[in-house]
Amino acid sequence: MGWVPGDSWLAPGYAEWAAPRQLRAMVACLWASVVSGDGPGTLILPDGCCDLIWEQAAGSYVAGPDTGPVRTSSAPGTVIVGVRFRPSAGGPALGLPLSEIRDQRPDLADVLPGRVGARARRLPPGLDPAVAASRVLELAGVLVSGGAPDRAVAHAAGLLRDPAARLEQVAAGAGLSERQLRRRFHDAVGYGPKTLQRVYRFQRFVQDVDASGGTCELPTAAIRAGYADQAHLTRDCVALSGLTPAALARARAGHRDQGPA
Repeated sequence: MGWVPGDSWLAPGYAEWAAPRQLRAMVACLWASVVSGDGPGTLILPDGCCDLIWEQAAGSYVAGPDTGPVRTSSAPGTVIVGVRFRPSAGGPALGLPLSEIRDQRPDLADVLPGRVGARARRLPPGLDPAVAASRVLELAGVLVSGGAPDRAVAHAAGLLRDPAARLEQVAAGAGLSERQLRRRFHDAVGYGPKTLQRVYRFQRFVQDVDASGGTCELPTAAIRAGYADQAHLTRDCVALSGLTPAALARARAGHRDQGPA
């Protein structure tokens, strides 16, 4: 177990590590979380990715790409480990159109076919967390070796980090028609390019909030993230987090390091 330090199984909180070099084209990060005993649970925000996850007492499942907030609730001390795929890699790695599991948490064995799916059955809820982490990483390696990121989608996803990028320009930059781009995004990412651009913009605001400890000036943060104004930020924030910008800033300042963004 090289990727999760031993004390990460003991200290409540959330941490990320870089993936092994041979997985980085498709894997954004490896992560682990130990659920704390306080608060209403972890608020998961859309990030454009999907994850392979093992959770104590729950087993293994896939967190499909989210288009809204997800509130999770697990017993204090529960260990959760995951492998997060990049936006262009989830569909190719799992071997299915990722839109089929958008906003869902299906069992891993139900998603993966044949002998690959049999590996998911080696991730029961009662495993030692270190063993589970090793097996999740091994399974990610098998999936990466059997697929490849959609390079056109990966290129387009990079262009969409610019909040001013227009769909027709992004499609032309990727060498695709707008219709082809949307279809391939639904396969590889789980939803269309405009939704990913919206998620990226929101995540820039979340990162600004976290960097400031929740004290950033909201009108300024809205403009920095790429919103037209604070009202635009508020609409997206409520849709993607279930909270107003001010409430989200307070929540993240009060519960830092408890879970992924």
